[in-house]
Amino acid sequence: MASGVDQRSVTVDHYDLLVIGSGPAGQKAAIAAAKLGKRAAVVERRDMVGGVCINTGTVPSKTMREAVMYLTGLNQRELYGQSYRLKSDITVADLSARTHHVIGKEIDVIQNQLARNRVALLIGSATFVDDHQIAVHGPDGDHTTVKADHVVIAVGTRPARPSTVDFDGATIVDSDQILGMDHVPQSMVVVGAGVIGIEYASMFAALGTKVTVVERRHTMLDFCDREIIEALQYQLRERGVTFRFSESVKTVEKHAGGTLTILESGKKIPADTVLYSAGRQGVTDELNAAAAGLEADDRGRLAVDEHFRTSVEHIYAVGDVIGFPALAATSMEQGRRAAYHAFGEPVGNGEGIQPIGIYSIPEVSYVGRTEEELTADGVPFEVGVARYRELARGAIMGDSYGMLKLLVHATDRTLLGVHVFGSNAAELVHIGQTVMGCGGTVDYLVDAVFNYPTLAEGYKVAALDAVNKMRAISRVTGSGAAHELGTQ
Repeated sequence: MASGVDQRSVTVDHYDLLVIGSGPAGQKAAIAAAKLGKRAAVVERRDMVGGVCINTGTVPSKTMREAVMYLTGLNQRELYGQSYRLKSDITVADLSARTHHVIGKEIDVIQNQLARNRVALLIGSATFVDDHQIAVHGPDGDHTTVKADHVVIAVGTRPARPSTVDFDGATIVDSDQILGMDHVPQSMVVVGAGVIGIEYASMFAALGTKVTVVERRHTMLDFCDREIIEALQYQLRERGVTFRFSESVKTVEKHAGGTLTILESGKKIPADTVLYSAGRQGVTDELNAAAAGLEADDRGRLAVDEHFRTSVEHIYAVGDVIGFPALAATSMEQGRRAAYHAFGEPVGNGEGIQPIGIYSIPEVSYVGRTEEELTADGVPFEVGVARYRELARGAIMGDSYGMLKLLVHATDRTLLGVHVFGSNAAELVHIGQTVMGCGGTVDYLVDAVFNYPTLAEGYKVAALDAVNKMRAISRVTGSGAAHELGTQ
């Protein structure tokens, strides 16, 4: 890392907790330790404070999405016609101005939080000397050696870049490089129908780019509810997105007139730009993890137990570097839990009710289980659905396609899953998450009063739909009235 450079080595203080990486997981681990009265430090490179989340991932991509939604006037077209645009010629400068502003503000917030909690920010790259000592290689060639009782690895991931693909950052890009493009392409091939691929595919489709998605699996986002994903696919196809499922990319060629993506089946797809978004790689290759007794898998990920401990008892790993779900929200909680466990602080059990948000256009979000999972496990359930077109707020917003779906246990009436598609899905899902977390039943939602007009009112509509179906079954079987509704 710093070989061949004059290194001025200084041994500095001992920390109770040293965190490698300043993304959401690392931030929360360090701040949690500081709140417990422990001496904590975070190691991060100068140009990556806030991690991938702030600089190239979650925050810039979601900011870009917000800019796309605003500038295209997409949400207003049902009210003012399909030709409605706030700005007819949207440029990369229009999109990036908002992104740079938000990134700068978020970095400032993070630095302030760390300073306020007296968490030291050590600028440089970290490598293990042994399982308690980490060398921090500074940007000016100097390095320090830091000792710590506990270590949290939160280095995150980078886009996987196959050696057979010639990335140039302009016409063939990964999900980090796409934010640096100098124009909005007329056509684009997106390789990979995972969360990142679908989010960018939907954004560029909204901008008017002709998008083709290539995915080697037979479907996309297979961890989500199938009905919701079918609704998303329909909306994307309506915006001109073409899907090539069960297809693998053989090679991507660059030509003077653009790119040519050649599939294993022999199909050839011309496009201005190719976004290669087929997985991510843990950034563990520079850590010298073997010196600490650790070994990453072939995708650079570290294995952990239920407390986020690695095979070395006092070393934890959190965030994207441990794999699915690799979301900023779950990473934050992992960081907090790891720090609490390291110092013997009790922590509640939040497993099983963590929401998933996919910021495509339209949004998808869910918490709990899917219909497919419940059916496979033989769990009896009923479905309640509310469609945005039935809600006054949906009409006001111009969203006629959104839907909210509740999965209710047919016997004890608890909520088993909440699935939302459409405007504000990632916000709405938290109402269901709270009811599930408190052990509430569908009857709470039936009896609750929601503000009108709101999308949240969909919970009552969906709850009534589910209860009415359950009542109809009771009538057919002659078992009397359905479960007596009661307030909670």
